[in-house]
Amino acid sequence: MAARGARRRPFEIGGVEIAPGERQLVHLPLSALSNQTPMALPVSVIHARRDGPTLFVSAAVHGDELTGVAICRRLLASKALAITHGTLLIVPIVNAFGFISHSRYLPDRRDLNRSFPGSVKGSLAAQLANLFLTEVVARSSHGIDLHSAAIHRSNLPQIRVDSHDEAALRLAEAFGAPIIVHSSLRDGSLRAAALKKGVPVIVYEAGEGLRVDELSVRVGIEGVLRVMAHLGMVRRRRQPPRRPALATSTRWVRAEESGLFRPSHDIGDHVAIGDRIGAISDPFGERETDVQAGSAGNIIGRANMPAAKQGDALFHIARVDNASMLGEHYQKLER
Repeated sequence: MAARGARRRPFEIGGVEIAPGERQLVHLPLSALSNQTPMALPVSVIHARRDGPTLFVSAAVHGDELTGVAICRRLLASKALAITHGTLLIVPIVNAFGFISHSRYLPDRRDLNRSFPGSVKGSLAAQLANLFLTEVVARSSHGIDLHSAAIHRSNLPQIRVDSHDEAALRLAEAFGAPIIVHSSLRDGSLRAAALKKGVPVIVYEAGEGLRVDELSVRVGIEGVLRVMAHLGMVRRRRQPPRRPALATSTRWVRAEESGLFRPSHDIGDHVAIGDRIGAISDPFGERETDVQAGSAGNIIGRANMPAAKQGDALFHIARVDNASMLGEHYQKLER
């Protein structure tokens, strides 16, 4: 803690110093495309005049997930982003290679979110993971990683967190998404690598790959600002319409046969065991099979692709206490 009256020290990243009260875009060199176009990891740094936490907000770890990119852009342009304490690091596009090619992966076909902690001399994914972990995550005290569903699927705005991590769970509750889903840590993930460095990270999931919708962006912006208020970085934000529900288990409903999929329920809907939530028919109109809910709860993810193959994941259902109330929370957000 700096002595009273002492000037806060500059924030250093990538060999660049950002003075207290300043905002700067820093490019961390990474590699080059095959045509020798240089590639970098751009980080927007906002360094307040007063001491406080260092929060990173990242998006497009998967290059085809654009919801988080839109959230970062709107945050950086928002007048509400008046930081009084601490430092904010915003990385709108972590995986620029995948972003350019509209792909989840890097050119080496590796998933960046399974490549942490990475290494300086490893694959391209390993080098990017190492750079992001070393220059951004390790300099932070907390983190929010923004994601969306894969292409042809939609996710209800939700926070994924290891509910046994008390520090991360407090961030998840402060975010105020309609639902918090317990998600154990996976080897190679950003969350797992960050936790080993003592940095609690939550994951925001909302919307669809390669698409941006206003509700997912709005919930994400408000959530990030609430976390910042919780950490004392900005003024207090208004609370969400209802405390987030906590889901400790989820279950996928899969297609029992191939055909044309027609959903009859949407994300946020509450369903009971055995409810008809969709149908699969053959292209000739001769046969139709009901898709039934295999568990009670709320739909937090749904396939949007009409052409379905046997075994495809169609609905993601979360078992939630007071599940019927979750739908009301979501409907209030839509208004």
